[in-house]
Amino acid sequence: MKFTFAEPQRAHNPAMFLSAGARKPNPEVPERIQRLLTGANEAGLSMIAAQDHGLTAVSAVHSPEYLEFLQTIYGQWQTINGASDEVIPNIHPNRRDFSYPTSPVGRAGYHMADTACPIAADTWNSAYWSAQTAIEAAKLVQNGEPAAYALCRPPGHHAYADMAGGFCFLNNSAIAAQILRESHDRVVILDVDLHHGNGTQGIFYHRADVMTVSIHVDPSVFYPFFWGYVSERGEGAGLGYNYNLPLARGSGNQEFLDALDLALDRIRAYRPGALVVALGLDASEHDPFGGFTVNEQGFTSIAQKCASLKLPTVIVQEGGYICNQLGGNLTHFLRGFGG
Repeated sequence: MKFTFAEPQRAHNPAMFLSAGARKPNPEVPERIQRLLTGANEAGLSMIAAQDHGLTAVSAVHSPEYLEFLQTIYGQWQTINGASDEVIPNIHPNRRDFSYPTSPVGRAGYHMADTACPIAADTWNSAYWSAQTAIEAAKLVQNGEPAAYALCRPPGHHAYADMAGGFCFLNNSAIAAQILRESHDRVVILDVDLHHGNGTQGIFYHRADVMTVSIHVDPSVFYPFFWGYVSERGEGAGLGYNYNLPLARGSGNQEFLDALDLALDRIRAYRPGALVVALGLDASEHDPFGGFTVNEQGFTSIAQKCASLKLPTVIVQEGGYICNQLGGNLTHFLRGFGG
């Protein structure tokens, strides 16, 4: 298996985020890249540098209004007297069916779901190259590779078509799935991150050509709180094509694998032509978010079950934060998937 990567992803280095009202160091740091690179190399994967494929695939899932915002908001924010070093919203609308705000403060509130996705000078370029990394992996699979791993950072599955959130700006998994749709009538995104992939769900909620499946911590007690419930099944043409499997906080290997069996049954019934795995390593028992207790063998088993679908597969890196086991967890997953 090959993996894709782009060096500019290192530049985004957010200083902080707000958690339970407290200012804390942001855990989505460049060091994640080095640990994941080590994990991919230990698994024996060969690297391909991502090429610049432009915005065509990105704009297929994100609105032009939002893409323009991501590219310009930092410069506009810096014109505000006394503004923070990073763009962090301090107001959020309770509805979105109104005239589009012209103020940078209003636009930040409109396009940023929370305070966990600060935008600094290098954020857009890193997010852009994170998306290019996913595009490169999707094109490898589209061109005949059975599977490819995209080492994407910042992650993407909390990003909606026109809104950032939860460390995410561009939805890399959704972008990869949209590319695979060029070759396959039906594509499935299987999200195994600790957190619900609410942005991915939102992008495809009214569609039947991309089914979204997510295993995650019960959102009634965990981020993203407002999305990820069993009752969310899709709407319109997408009704029945969204499948959420929330688990109790503290769940470990067996609970996760049991839920994965249900997910795979639903995926097989859908009969997709290709698979995107939104890979979160934050389900680890050692991850600082402390939501699940999956161990290294658990990641091997998760990967083996995903591989049992025998579908062309793009594995897109989502969460997984700084702990001594981060690289090893990736190695176990990639080895499990490949062999």
